[in-house]
Amino acid sequence: MNLPIVMRTLGILLLCEAAAMLLPVLVALFYGDNVVLSFLLSVLLAFAAGLVFFSVKVRDNTVGYREGFAIVAFGWLLASVFGALPFFFSGAVSSYVDALFETISGFSTTGATVIPDVEALPNSILFWRSFTHWLGGMGILVLALAIQPALGVGGAFRIMKAESPGPISAKLTPRLRDTAKLLYYIYLVMTVLCVAFLDAGGMPLFDSVVHAFATLGTGGFSVKNASIGAYNNTYYDVVITVFMILAGINFSLYYLAFKQKSPREFLRDEETRIYLAIIAVYTLVIAVNINGTVFSNVLTSLRYAAFQVASVITTTGYATADFNLWPELSRVLLVTLMLIGACAGSTGGGMKVIRVHLIFKYIKREINRLIHPRAVKAIKVNDTVIPETVIANVMGYSLLYILIIILGTVLLLTQKLDAISAMTAVASSLGNIGPGLGLVAPSKTFYPLTDFAKLFLSFCMIVGRLEIYTVLALLFPQFWRK
Repeated sequence: MNLPIVMRTLGILLLCEAAAMLLPVLVALFYGDNVVLSFLLSVLLAFAAGLVFFSVKVRDNTVGYREGFAIVAFGWLLASVFGALPFFFSGAVSSYVDALFETISGFSTTGATVIPDVEALPNSILFWRSFTHWLGGMGILVLALAIQPALGVGGAFRIMKAESPGPISAKLTPRLRDTAKLLYYIYLVMTVLCVAFLDAGGMPLFDSVVHAFATLGTGGFSVKNASIGAYNNTYYDVVITVFMILAGINFSLYYLAFKQKSPREFLRDEETRIYLAIIAVYTLVIAVNINGTVFSNVLTSLRYAAFQVASVITTTGYATADFNLWPELSRVLLVTLMLIGACAGSTGGGMKVIRVHLIFKYIKREINRLIHPRAVKAIKVNDTVIPETVIANVMGYSLLYILIIILGTVLLLTQKLDAISAMTAVASSLGNIGPGLGLVAPSKTFYPLTDFAKLFLSFCMIVGRLEIYTVLALLFPQFWRK
């Protein structure tokens, strides 16, 4: 393990985070919030720690797979530890465990909260809270790679691969830094467009900005206790629904569509077609199910069904209604969407549509083998043969995903949670979704949970955001051996 390069890279990450925390300082000064010192102290501590790590002398700047995993896993943990300081120093939360939970929920774009009354928080805290979504959505280390040419590490693609969601990662341009910058340019443009559309509809500019952060980051933190439902505005619902769906699509397709000057790239992609088809079918089924029971007319049912389906499949976690009160069929369908998640290469969480698609293709191939034992048929996506190593990775990942939900549910049952609340809390944390059912429904918070439950769910959030293997690899003794 090349520890010096790991520590130096972590130092750069902390320096970037310290710089990012200066933005809410400006917001606090603008609105006259009394939490400026809380942010400045947090900036100072993050900057000092970053300098200590960055000052480590490095003889070999090569990053192997083990170094990449260590940088990403410890990077997310350190970013959360220091990112929690403004919440704790300002008194926005009652304990550091709660502050850590809120920050990890933000960076991992989960959107689960322990704050019962967010409307009582200063604007600068609300800004930082949603800004963590935006930073974590594309990846905080991808951002460091994009804006820090001095990173100077060989094999930095392994860092990006360890942090990027999905079974397959690829560079869009020959230089990694250019790829990272390109992804953030696309991300930034989409965020600005979302702000513009919300602001044009009459939403206050501050609200538009923080909701755009959470929408494009597929996080779900809102400045309202009742989330987006507090506005009760059809226009806002439509705009946010559209941008949530767009954020759930592989961002590399936006680059390809721009390069080819044709939107056909989206429809040519097999995963995107399935993703859009799932949204359409689930919206129609749930709209029919809630029409006449929860809502009185078809258009209203479609509006709420489309918003909630988009929110859950993209793992954003916004809510315009408490779906915990919807009919059983609708709730079960939404739970299945928690497992499926968005597309690979997007800011969304979950298992990813491509993995679910590959599982079904694998099952189909195995059934064909029973019928034609001598047949040799490769699994293809977009007319490209998927290597058997990737198929094995997907199958292992899927089994691990389900196993963690089962074991996590059993563990939370010891913390005085009922089965539905425990299972959906683990599933929503692992899938980076936010709200669940029962005691963690959209109308409630995670505040009543024990500190142990919050720490365990925080672990699940990081494991889910980093695609399980990145974190679990560090737990094996052979990972640390020469």
